[in-house]
Amino acid sequence: MALWEQLLAGVLGLLIIFMVFPGIKATMAKSKNAEEKHWGTVLLLAAVLIGFVVLMIYSVQ
Repeated sequence: MALWEQLLAGVLGLLIIFMVFPGIKATMAKSKNAEEKHWGTVLLLAAVLIGFVVLMIYSVQ
């Protein structure tokens, strides 16, 4: 990658972070006030994602 491409990618990354950050901040504030915690769903989604990545790795070999 050329230097100007790396700089452009960095600027775009920062722009995306600054555009998304207010939404993330509001979501985090709402989740602190939530009555139920859905950790089981998070763990299930993480397990499915890890399984999918492992499957993709083994399918290439």
